[in-house]
Amino acid sequence: MALLVQKYGGTSVGSVERIEAVADRVLKHKQQGDDIVVVVSAMSGETNRLIELAKSVQATPDAREMDVLLSTGEQVTIALLSMALMKRGLLAKSYTGSQVRITTDNAHGKARIQDIDTEAMKSDLAEGNVLVVAGFQGADELGNITTLGRGGSDTTGVALAAALKADECQIYTDVDGVYTTDPRVVDSARRLEKITFEEMLEMASLGSKVLQIRAVEFAGKYQVPLRVLSSFTEGEGTLITTDGEQSMEQPAVSGIAFNRDEAKLTIKGVPDVPGMASKILGSISDANVEVDMIVQNVSIDGTTDFTFTVHRNDFEKASKELHAVAADLGAKEVLQDDKIAKVSIVGVGMRSHAGVASSMFKALAQESINIQLISTSEIKVSVIIDEKYMELAVRALHSAFKLNEPDAGVSEA
Repeated sequence: MALLVQKYGGTSVGSVERIEAVADRVLKHKQQGDDIVVVVSAMSGETNRLIELAKSVQATPDAREMDVLLSTGEQVTIALLSMALMKRGLLAKSYTGSQVRITTDNAHGKARIQDIDTEAMKSDLAEGNVLVVAGFQGADELGNITTLGRGGSDTTGVALAAALKADECQIYTDVDGVYTTDPRVVDSARRLEKITFEEMLEMASLGSKVLQIRAVEFAGKYQVPLRVLSSFTEGEGTLITTDGEQSMEQPAVSGIAFNRDEAKLTIKGVPDVPGMASKILGSISDANVEVDMIVQNVSIDGTTDFTFTVHRNDFEKASKELHAVAADLGAKEVLQDDKIAKVSIVGVGMRSHAGVASSMFKALAQESINIQLISTSEIKVSVIIDEKYMELAVRALHSAFKLNEPDAGVSEA
C-alpha cells in the first residue's frame, strides 16, 4: 500500500476516451490498496484555444484575467475525471489550486509556490477518496488565481508529492520513460531504468523535453522519487532518484541531449580591460535575454574577442544590443550565426572516468564535425556545432559511448 501522486498531461486527457482510460488506470491502483492523488493538465489544445480567445478580445491580455481564463482548462478535466471515477464506484473529489490552498506569489503567468495546506487533502484521503487536482494553478495571499507557467502541472504534481510525503510521484506522458537520446534521431536509443536528479536536470536544461526543469529541481530539493511513465502502454518507465551508492559505478555517459534553438554572437577586438564582460553582457541582460555559453579569447594586441550563445528566439534582440555595444566600445566587428546547435553528453559517471571529453571530441572528429565552442561541468560536456551536423553528431556519440548497450561505458576506440 502506497501513497502515489500521478500527473497526467494534456495528451493523456485529450478526449473523453482518454479520460476514461486514466480512470481505469487509477481504479487498478486503488484495487491494489494504494491511495491516489491525481494531478491533471487541460485537455490537449485547450490552453491554446483559450489564449487565442483572449487575444481576439485584447491584443495584450491583462495578466490577472489571463490566469483566470487559463485556469478553467484544468477545471474541466478535474470534473470529468472525477465523474469517470465515480462511475467506476470510487469515491472521488476534485480540487482547484485555490481549493487545495496552493499559495503562490502574485507573479501572474509565472507564479512560484510558497506553501501548500494539506490538512483537507489528508482528511479526504483517509476517507478513501481519490483526489483529482487541477495542475498549473494556485492562488496568492489575496485569493487571486495564479498560474505557474510552462510545465506548471508537473510542478504541481511534484510539490503535492513533497507536501504529502508521497511514496512516489508518477508523471504520465506520451513517452514510456527517459531515453539515452531522442529515438526519432537514433533508432537504437534505449530507455533508462534509472537516472539521477542531477542527470535529469542537465538533460532537461540541455534540450530534453520529457520533464520541465522546475519539476526536476523541486523533486531533487525535497527528495521526491519521480517516475516517468506512458499513459498509453504498460511498463516500469524511468525512475529519477537521488545519487545512490551505485552511481559511481554507472557508465560515464547516461544520455545525449541536443538543442537546435541556439544562436551565436561574437564581438571582436574590444579592449582587454577589467569590466569589459560586464559592459558587453549588461545590455544583453537589460534586454531580458538569457545568455548560455560564454567564451573569451585574448589576443596579443591587447584586445579580446567575446563569444556567447542565446536562444534563437532572442537572436535579433541580442544582435541589436550587441551592435550598439560594439559601436560604443569601438569594437572591430560583430559576427553572428543562427544556424548552430548544441550537443551534450551527460552522466554522473564522468566524475570517476577519465577521458570522456577526449572520447567525445574524437568521435566528432572522425565524422569531420568541427567544434565551435565547448562548455563543461562535473557531469556534462556541451559543444556548439553547425546545425546541419547535429543528428550525425548525436548518432556518432551514441555509438561511441555504446549507449544502445545496458551498462555501457566510455568507448575504448
